[in-house]
Amino acid sequence: MSARTLPLLFLNLGGEMLYILDQRLRAQSIPGEKARKDEWTDVDRKRVMNDIITTMFNKKFMEELFKPQELYSKKALRTVYDRLAHASIMRLNQASMDKLYDLMTMAFKYQVLLCPRPKDILLVTFNHLDAIKDFISNSPGILNQVDETFRQLIETYSCLSAGEFQLIRQTLLIFFQDMHIRVSIFLKDKVQNSNGRFVLPISGPVPWGTEVPGLIRVFNHNGDEVKRTEFTTDGNYVTPQREGSFDLYGDRVLKLGTNMYSVSRPVETHMSGSSKNLASHAKENTVPNPLAKEEMNFLARLLGGLEVKTPGGSETGFRLNLFTTDEEEEHAALTRPEELSYKVINIEATQEPGRRAELSRILGELEVAEPRPASSGKGEDLLALMDGL
Repeated sequence: MSARTLPLLFLNLGGEMLYILDQRLRAQSIPGEKARKDEWTDVDRKRVMNDIITTMFNKKFMEELFKPQELYSKKALRTVYDRLAHASIMRLNQASMDKLYDLMTMAFKYQVLLCPRPKDILLVTFNHLDAIKDFISNSPGILNQVDETFRQLIETYSCLSAGEFQLIRQTLLIFFQDMHIRVSIFLKDKVQNSNGRFVLPISGPVPWGTEVPGLIRVFNHNGDEVKRTEFTTDGNYVTPQREGSFDLYGDRVLKLGTNMYSVSRPVETHMSGSSKNLASHAKENTVPNPLAKEEMNFLARLLGGLEVKTPGGSETGFRLNLFTTDEEEEHAALTRPEELSYKVINIEATQEPGRRAELSRILGELEVAEPRPASSGKGEDLLALMDGL
């Protein structure tokens, strides 16, 4: 397991979340002069995107994220996105949040599977961040936050070897290996089977720095080529014209990680039979994390200067439906396996010492899905930091 995987997982899933929310908010937006008080406008959409991106790229949050650490449990990571999605006036019910997370995870899983070489996962991340910068192009302050994360990525990952990137890729695939949720976009494009497993192409560009298959060369002990043998392949391979840019600005060449929702089309998710069986037999490990209270004391110091956002005045938040109709959303909520539901625990973080002690008490009582040994890092730090943003 790589201790450098978490930032890439979080940023890419977050990028997919923003793609989906932007597409749904645009689909449900009403022109400002015609909209009722409870209807979305383009101003509301921009506000939601700005608020979520501001929270997502908070400086303290990013500092904690980039510390070398093991991946968090699926349940803990899902809870982070629950809180991130509700960092603005938007509200999602359980069924829509489930659908949103399904789309995020399956999209990024497919991108990881298709990466020509492990290092290209970094280009996928840069594609997501490039698109996020387009969302907030008119907000210089937020744009600076994203650029700072860009620089952290370049500083952290530009020096890693090919072997370290391969370990990162393996860590991501282990995280996704039991997720086989069918997505209509992938089903219609025939890149996903009815059981939720992806169909990988046998043609296309080969990884940068490699040659097209079809030639065997034999060398002697002096390193001189003595024989060539050609063979035919089933795939139609091509050599990439250039390598994607790993700089702050540049042509990434690779298209994985770009916004596949930019062309409007309906998106549905379905649980495959194997996934339902897996969910029905899954048992959560409910052993409390023995380090939780110590971790919370550390976080209390980090959270001292952060403000807690609450809706101002009588503002209660707008509801966003990721389904076509309310009836579909209600049906999904009723048929969703109970094991896949996640309870969101809201913890208020303030500067008051009494509040800090309460934070420690609450986190100390939390049940952690997959506790890790002491050497693996602070498993709930991102969750606690999210409460304070």
